[in-house]
Amino acid sequence: MAIREAFGRDGTSLVYRVSGDPTARPLVLVHGWAQNSACWGDELLADLAARYRVIAVDLRGHGYSGAPESGYDDSALWAGDLHAVLQQEGVVSGAVLLGWSYGGLVLCDYLSVHGTAAVAGVVFVGAITSIGRGKPGGTVGSAMRAAIPGVMSEDARVAIRALGSFGTALTGPDASGVATQALFGTSLATRPRVRSAVFAREVDHDATLRALDVPTLVLHGTADTVVDVAAGRHTASLVPDATTSWWEGTDHGPFVADPARFLAETTVFTDALGRP
Repeated sequence: MAIREAFGRDGTSLVYRVSGDPTARPLVLVHGWAQNSACWGDELLADLAARYRVIAVDLRGHGYSGAPESGYDDSALWAGDLHAVLQQEGVVSGAVLLGWSYGGLVLCDYLSVHGTAAVAGVVFVGAITSIGRGKPGGTVGSAMRAAIPGVMSEDARVAIRALGSFGTALTGPDASGVATQALFGTSLATRPRVRSAVFAREVDHDATLRALDVPTLVLHGTADTVVDVAAGRHTASLVPDATTSWWEGTDHGPFVADPARFLAETTVFTDALGRP
């Protein structure tokens, strides 16, 4: 695995990890709010890298990427970040973009600006695709509503309690305590100002979804308490001929709750696209 760096339009350092055969189809993984590229887990990343050229990104303000003081409300910057990584890796066609949670919004930012010239398929996992009051593509669940605004606090005691209220939402009740602690730790390590700033924007990507002209998979847990399944159903209703996978009783982290099933469904969708 290689750790590499690209730079956003405003000069922000964007760190990402690359693994797998460099001639294989690019699979670009975009994590969710207050997480980073480690959220996918070493075993799942290794399994994916056995088949694809995996590019796992740390979004701006997250993980090892830079955390500028401003710009988190600018969709063009988010679009530019993903574009910069693809350019750095020489990806000009055939990529599959997979976004979890807030990562789905970043995929839409990218698609709204750069289209699908470099893209062969899109996967939305427990994802939002719009953000702002009254936007059905950004419908959050009970755990997220309960955690706001505490998760944005600079007071450690408040933030810990609020993030703790997520409980096993990211992993599911049967996930290991180790996985739960790792994701909790990553959330807490994300700067409070970033946890807050990424929500301080309003954008509607419904038109982008209606015009999406590549195969798309919408994968969402029906018991998601962070991003309500209604958001996933809204996305699926807009994307022409979207493939859907509704995970009955699964919360916000399908790839943690059942990595084998997640690997299988991702592989089936990606391999159906044919040779890159």
